[in-house]
Amino acid sequence: MENREYGFLHKNKEDKKLQIIGTQSIHFTQAPYILASASVVGKKEGEGPLGNEFDMICDTDKFGEDTWEEAESSLQKESTALALGKSGLAPEDIRYIFAGDLLGQTIATSFGLMDYQIPLFGLYGACSTAGESMALGAMCVAGGYADHILTVTSSHFASAEKQFRYPLEYANQRPVSATWTVTGSGAYILGTKKSDIKITGLTPGRIVDYGVRDSMNMGAAMAPAACDTIYHHFCDFGTKPEDYDKIITGDLGYVGQEILIKLLLDKGYDISGVHTDCGVEIFDRQTQGTDSGGSGCGCAAVTLSAHFLKKIAQGEWKKILFVPTGALLSTVSFNEGQNVPGIAHAVVIEHEE
Repeated sequence: MENREYGFLHKNKEDKKLQIIGTQSIHFTQAPYILASASVVGKKEGEGPLGNEFDMICDTDKFGEDTWEEAESSLQKESTALALGKSGLAPEDIRYIFAGDLLGQTIATSFGLMDYQIPLFGLYGACSTAGESMALGAMCVAGGYADHILTVTSSHFASAEKQFRYPLEYANQRPVSATWTVTGSGAYILGTKKSDIKITGLTPGRIVDYGVRDSMNMGAAMAPAACDTIYHHFCDFGTKPEDYDKIITGDLGYVGQEILIKLLLDKGYDISGVHTDCGVEIFDRQTQGTDSGGSGCGCAAVTLSAHFLKKIAQGEWKKILFVPTGALLSTVSFNEGQNVPGIAHAVVIEHEE
């Protein structure tokens, strides 16, 4: 006899591959796996602390193209090709792509991945897109809708500055609170085949508006959303900070990291001992002049792939909470005086014993 417990159609309880828990989370009882990942970055990122860990570092940020936008599309093409090569899969083995970027109409994604001719779900979650794409891809695999899913995200310093702030030729002064948009793309292949890395849970985030209107202070805009998602994750899963080897946010930088820790302390959770941020890890602000750290869709995507997943695969870490964060603004909303709301999506990643 069929039942619809948890809102899903199942023949019996033993068939359930995922379970809704708490107010906004999902626990995978049969976890999808990360089969392969790849990271491609620009010259500045390659000169940073993680330079020897990226799969590909390009000598010039134009990547042989005529425009910054075309260069960002090339980032996605290369990261996808590398991830496929690592997995041993061909494009025709991939059922769907979940991908996005920061540009209007997600043009880096559409032009970058068009030649692969794989059905595409184009996403926009600002800098949280790495988490959003991974969450949706994991749900798709766990739900039995695909054996192999590709998730891709990218950003480019020059294309993002051109769209959201000022063209590079303007040479404007950057405030200390500003983060540096990462030039990079990360690609992940998720599937049912067992590997060393699995996704065991998700906490999709809600839009949180803290009243910030400064587009040069993304950390302050996004930190409340990260706090909200992490807090509800703890509540939904019944966990606490010490249950994770690391809690890794995506793009808060130094300013946002400080705000996040204080906001969660107010809610009774001290994450200071296990927290780090991809924007903090990817650059050396003392020698590279990146002010508050890194940001952009590519920041969390390449840092997770190049640096953190290796620790999971090797068993050095058993469990992490990956929480990319995004600032939901456009040039139109900013010029019309709107606030900069934030969003964050949490993904539980564990070592397969």
